[in-house]
Amino acid sequence: MSGLWGAVRPHAARLVAAALAGVAAEVCGLGLVATAAWLIARASQRPELSVLAVAIVAVRGLALAKGSLRYVERLAGHDATLRALAELRGRVFDALAVRRPAEVGLRDGGALTRMVSDVEAVQDLLLRCVLPGVAAVVCGGVGVVVCGLVTPLAGVVVAVGLLVAGPVLAVVAACWSGRAAARVAAGREELAVRALDVLEGAADLKVFGADTRFAGAAGDAAARLRGAERAAARVSALVAGAGVAVQGCVVAAVVWVVVRGGGTGEQVGAAVAGLAALVVVDAVLPLAVAAQRLREVWPAARRVDAVLAAPPAPRPVRPVAVPAGPLAVELLGVRVAYPGCGGTPDGAGEVALDGVDLRVERGRRVAVVGASGAGKSTLLAAVSGEVVPVAGSVVLGGHALSLYEGADVRAAVRGLAQDAHVFGGSVRANLLLARPGATQGELEAAARRARFLEVVEALPDGWDTPVGTGGHGLSGGQRQRLLLARALLADPPVLVLDEPAEALDPVMADAITRDLLAGPGGGTLLLVTHRLAALDAADEVVVMDRGRVVQRGRHDELVAVPGAYRDLWEAELLAV
Repeated sequence: MSGLWGAVRPHAARLVAAALAGVAAEVCGLGLVATAAWLIARASQRPELSVLAVAIVAVRGLALAKGSLRYVERLAGHDATLRALAELRGRVFDALAVRRPAEVGLRDGGALTRMVSDVEAVQDLLLRCVLPGVAAVVCGGVGVVVCGLVTPLAGVVVAVGLLVAGPVLAVVAACWSGRAAARVAAGREELAVRALDVLEGAADLKVFGADTRFAGAAGDAAARLRGAERAAARVSALVAGAGVAVQGCVVAAVVWVVVRGGGTGEQVGAAVAGLAALVVVDAVLPLAVAAQRLREVWPAARRVDAVLAAPPAPRPVRPVAVPAGPLAVELLGVRVAYPGCGGTPDGAGEVALDGVDLRVERGRRVAVVGASGAGKSTLLAAVSGEVVPVAGSVVLGGHALSLYEGADVRAAVRGLAQDAHVFGGSVRANLLLARPGATQGELEAAARRARFLEVVEALPDGWDTPVGTGGHGLSGGQRQRLLLARALLADPPVLVLDEPAEALDPVMADAITRDLLAGPGGGTLLLVTHRLAALDAADEVVVMDRGRVVQRGRHDELVAVPGAYRDLWEAELLAV
């Protein structure tokens, strides 16, 4: 758990302060009840007022102290926990950003679960497991001493009761809740994956008529999660009921022991010991709840720690600096296979790139085309270092990608991917993510090339118009042009664009594509597109089929000879 401890350690002092305040508050509560019981029982015997004076003052002081200490515990505990969670969530995000979900065996929904539900579970680990456990142990010990002062046998009874209400019931609760907790955790992750499939793929699912089936699968996952949560709730109710029963038995046994002992003070002693036993068992009962919650959150904490502890991508022993200016890109026998998709004799999974050899000279404007599933997006991912080839190598600026630092590669090869995200914030803030120090003139130039400037000028607040998460408030075409403007603003040495004119009408799409190919800025351009009309402006067109490069050349050369490109071109002409 070194990863979790690294996020919690800077705030350990606040957690210790919260634990001490919680212990003091429980002890004050025990002292308050014991003193108040003594005061009421003793006052019934009508002693001199001076006999009760100290107890009266103690009750007031303990009442004020308990409330104040409880406030301090809540304030310090939540402050430390929320700070630790903010630190932890940032570390998990960084770990997933560097290694990407697929490299740690996660789908996007699983990564979302790690970022949200599993990190939130660490909050319960601190607030509902660690802090109550410390307070229960200390308060239980003090309660045994208090009851033992009334009569030793009462102390023994309380100790046995605490053992049953604390560790024994906690072990039983943990055992009962283990299977339900595992089902809840698995159900939440499955629901996150299913829900993301439906939300992010709604348009494609609708086109292929699979929306009902996928929505039904998400509904089934929600139903299974409800059943698991109900089972966990039943366990919680049984544990709570058992705790109350143990508490009642302990109080009755303590009162009976004290009264049976006889003596002139048995009435006062019975009141003090009985109510003290009630409070001290009540302070220990959260151990069972904490154990049950620990059984639920511990796997989540381990999953978060596994993400943080996942080995980073191998770093070069002596990294080289990325050359300045446009960079040449070369793929040498590159083979990429996605595990778990099945189908290959060697078990490597579905082959997305199969022995690709391709060289793009620095500053060239190259379009990559092909049918869906031909490997176009995977080629861009291999060039940008997002996927690691199982064979072959990618050369950037004369050096293999493995010789560069990962951050340098990500800075040198940037652009627009199919899963690019629009963040909640202003239009200006979304664009400045690409280059935080960009001037207003640079923003306008990038927006103009993406045909987005007229959209910004028509918005109510211009550049400061807020945009919802995922581009809510913009049309599909406006969202795509915003993302393209952000990619153009970055102006990296190698610009990769995956379907930059998607969701635009053909006339606008061809105009933007031709403009991109005519002047991509200062970098090399690799552009994936399914529209061919504007590719006469490209320096070269690369045609892919089933993970291989099957044709290369200029647009007019390729349409003049039979082959995959001319087939695509004729299909596009027929669709007009």
